[in-house]
Amino acid sequence: MEISELRALLTPEGLELLDALGPVDQAADVARAVSRLRAAGHSPDLVSAVVGQARLRVKAKAKFGDFAARMLFTRAGLEQATRLGVAARHAQRMRRAGITSVADLGCGIGGDSLAFAGAGLDVHAVDADEVTAAIAAYNLAPFGDSAIVRHGTAEENVPSEASDTGAIWMDPARRTSGHSETRRVSSDDYSPPLDWAFDLASRRPTGIKLGPGHDRDALPVDAEAQWVSADGSVVELVLWTGALAREGVRRAALVIRGERSHELTAGADAEDVAVHELGAFLHEPDGAVIRARLIGDVGRSLDAGMLDERIAYLTSDAALTSPFVQSFRVRETMPANPKAISAVLKAHDVGTLEIKKRGMDVDPAAFRKKLTLKGNQTATLILTRIGDQRRAILADRVPAAD
Repeated sequence: MEISELRALLTPEGLELLDALGPVDQAADVARAVSRLRAAGHSPDLVSAVVGQARLRVKAKAKFGDFAARMLFTRAGLEQATRLGVAARHAQRMRRAGITSVADLGCGIGGDSLAFAGAGLDVHAVDADEVTAAIAAYNLAPFGDSAIVRHGTAEENVPSEASDTGAIWMDPARRTSGHSETRRVSSDDYSPPLDWAFDLASRRPTGIKLGPGHDRDALPVDAEAQWVSADGSVVELVLWTGALAREGVRRAALVIRGERSHELTAGADAEDVAVHELGAFLHEPDGAVIRARLIGDVGRSLDAGMLDERIAYLTSDAALTSPFVQSFRVRETMPANPKAISAVLKAHDVGTLEIKKRGMDVDPAAFRKKLTLKGNQTATLILTRIGDQRRAILADRVPAAD
């Protein structure tokens, strides 16, 4: 969003027009809305801002629920923003640690700051981008003087005095223009730079949100590293220091499903369990457990072993499951070729098939087209490697543990 569009939007006319427009979802809706507003005589800047915001509000509902209908966004800010349910857990940790105020250095559109202010914390937020800071100020306006937003850099807005009840929150933005997703980025590719952020965190109670695939070798050794998954997707890695880090915890996997959450913690990476021949059950660890390298602890709790030492599947004969895995009851195993699989699917009357894969370079959608699916039953097909063999495992999902 350009500053001219923001100025047009942040007027009584602009905000009333946005609320009256309602949801804009599909591309055809955008074209119709633009044509109608331009025909009504509204300026190009106002029309662009209003229609853009209406569409972003639709996309934002997945992260912010009903709150999205009263918020403003930028595309980049929405993409990086923390889901409100996850941000609420950040705020809960602050409260449990006795924190009463937080400096959100690089607040974006204010997603985490909303949760902090909603939990009763005094918030001092800052963002280096003028438009983003203005949008954060709008989103936090209902909290009045308890949530102040400034335009400026993180480095220039660190609270001058440390406090026993004050904390720092940072969500460094990646500056990765021209980089692929798999390319390693340096500290200076972030704003603020990670070296600077880690140094501040070593001296103040701090939470730093990073991407879940961040290089583990580059993490501070004295911080608690917590990987978080929400409804099956690993959404973030948070480093906690000072009073916000839990004693004896260096690795944690927080698994959130709906309103419920479960957490696995350890003082270090867990030692893997031994390889076990495929048993009656196959267990797929949650992505947060895999990232935190706590598969071994989950395996021991299930009396399970690794299906293959290089692949993150567990297997057991015990009828046990856990909130940290998705369990499958094994029906049959076969070579991972379409002819063999189709014969087994026919024998089991399977017509509806979920396909999962790990350790095999295969496109499930393309692989499905090679199979014969004409039955009345539902099943899951797991394509993986066991030793040097490519295997297919036909299985049924076990209901998730509470």
